Amino acid sequence: MQLTVQGAAREVTGSCHVVQVHGKTILLDCGMFQGRRSEVQRKNLTLPVPIEQIDAVVLSHAHIDHSGRLPLLARNGYKKAIHATAATADLCEPMLMDSAHIQEKDAEFLAKHKREFMEPLYGIRDAQRTAELMVAHEYGERFEVAPGIFVRFSEAGHILGSASITVEFTEGTQTRRLVFSGDIGRSGLPIIRDPQPPEGADWVLMESTYGNRDHGTVEDARTKLAQVVRETAARGGRLLVPAFAVGRTQELVYDLHQLAEAGEIPRLPIYIDSPLATKATAVFERNADVFDQSERFVRSHNGTSLFQFPLLRYTPEAEDSKKLSQSTGPMVIISASGMCESGRIVHHLHQGASNPRNTILIVGFQAEHTLGRRIVERREVIKTFGEEVPLKAQVAVLNGYSAHADRTELAAWLKGVRATSPRLKDVFLVHGEPEAQEAFAEQLRPSGYRVQMPVLGEKIGLG
Repeated sequence: MQLTVQGAAREVTGSCHVVQVHGKTILLDCGMFQGRRSEVQRKNLTLPVPIEQIDAVVLSHAHIDHSGRLPLLARNGYKKAIHATAATADLCEPMLMDSAHIQEKDAEFLAKHKREFMEPLYGIRDAQRTAELMVAHEYGERFEVAPGIFVRFSEAGHILGSASITVEFTEGTQTRRLVFSGDIGRSGLPIIRDPQPPEGADWVLMESTYGNRDHGTVEDARTKLAQVVRETAARGGRLLVPAFAVGRTQELVYDLHQLAEAGEIPRLPIYIDSPLATKATAVFERNADVFDQSERFVRSHNGTSLFQFPLLRYTPEAEDSKKLSQSTGPMVIISASGMCESGRIVHHLHQGASNPRNTILIVGFQAEHTLGRRIVERREVIKTFGEEVPLKAQVAVLNGYSAHADRTELAAWLKGVRATSPRLKDVFLVHGEPEAQEAFAEQLRPSGYRVQMPVLGEKIGLG
């Protein structure tokens, strides 16, 4: 077996890993790179391998940094299966359509303003073709993706439908298994089930986003969220929350509902200003069978809808979104994209970042060179739509809302894998910035792991 890391190598975005075994080529994810536009455009246009060599694609989950280049494969002639869990397949259709729409609109904007024109990676029809290639599987189902190569999905606990991937094949008389963690979630989050470490790994390809830090507890995050809402409302300001349309938005809605019902925050209007988040929430409602079944969670909603209550308002149409800028009084606006690189949140930041009464609440990882990262760094001036905007709004960061496991949770997940994997020694860290990876590698090595941090394009022989 040969493994080639073609994305998320010493960085967080662009997840894509090429597995070659028995003369067949399998892609694990084909995600979009995010960051400086000029740099990521070149990387995004580069196919991981020639299309005719790809025998199957296996997708860990629907986030764009894992799925976002799948339509590029379709655009270039890929017509074989894309394997995913049922919820991931359900989520990918609106997410990839939205991605195509944003790219087309960005190209129009750049052309209109006579700036450097960048051809969209793909269009709406390519996203539609991609959805047609999706093949849905249940967690725990063992299925063949190419002759003699089998795959199984395990709950990753990151977002709805997220999975760790086990690739299994026979070498001589031995069964060998490569486990790709996908993005590992946190235990104890509402809605999403806890991660389940796969069994019997010979090698582990593992994310390391927060390999150098621990989060606060989920309960602490909820307490701090309530405090931020109260303080912003007291100033008469808006709480602007850049949030991934899938996962983070739904968790925030759940907690804000619980806090309002308990009287811990004022009963402010809560706007979901994202067409994609609106569609994704509908997908959540259709896939309630894979929600967390813990007694606490089930009791908290008691069979009622999680995503429909009087304070919550959806603004699917552009005109509804524009009206928000004319509204007065405190409110909460949750809008995509999560790293502030596109979507309606950019408009809200353009209008609201200069107002000291407002708060920008960051609830997820912000990759290097993104607008979200510059906000976390509290730059004096940020740039939106090519214009400089003074950053005078308050900035609050709640890493407790991250859907990524922290270093303690990552180590616990790997320990769970090792408990059923006596041959496991080799761990390859991906999906993490160098500082996080190096710290996590140092944490793991005393336990006997051989830890490597592949660079982009590195080929690794597994035998």
